[in-house]
Amino acid sequence: MMDELELLKKDWQKQEQGLPKLSYDQIYKMIWKKSSSLVKWIFYISIVEFLFWITISFIPLGNKGVDLPEANFILIINRVLTITQFVIIIYFMFQFYQNYKKISVTDSARDLMKKIIATRKTVMRYVWFNLGLFAVTMIIVFTEVLVLNPPPELAERIANSDSSLLVWLALGVGLLAAIMFFGLLIWLFFCLLYGLLLKRLTLNYKELKRLEV
Repeated sequence: MMDELELLKKDWQKQEQGLPKLSYDQIYKMIWKKSSSLVKWIFYISIVEFLFWITISFIPLGNKGVDLPEANFILIINRVLTITQFVIIIYFMFQFYQNYKKISVTDSARDLMKKIIATRKTVMRYVWFNLGLFAVTMIIVFTEVLVLNPPPELAERIANSDSSLLVWLALGVGLLAAIMFFGLLIWLFFCLLYGLLLKRLTLNYKELKRLEV
């Protein structure tokens, strides 16, 4: 029995010797190349998303038929919000590009690990920004459509209701539910869009961590 075990060990050692052995530098270069490519794709996706939001901004959402000072105020808020959105998206695009350039010139595993963590944090801040912007937009649309220019059916229901406060409370709960539901959809969208890339970056980080041990 012992002789058979020794023979198996020798056979395994011979097979191991025939396999190519990668050095620390070779493994690091492979991880660096994969990480650089992933961060580059994050930057490219942000450009496509920016172009998408520019296209969406040309869709008219206005307050036609409403000639009130409040309506003009809402219109100004919409414009400010749109400009703010574009400015912040451009800022994040620049951050993604900076992350890519920094990873491209990184010369040590420890620095690469720091850049991967920084990239993940930037993406998460970007996702939370979009969720917050969506919530604010929903509140503005709610105010514009239901308060300043409510549908005739809603206006009649509020007028005939024994307590208009209950109607508005129900609408508020509905708005909150809509924000949570569509916010979840947006979160899942970003998880699908950026999640796979971040997951691969995390795997690269873990591989680098093992190298450093």
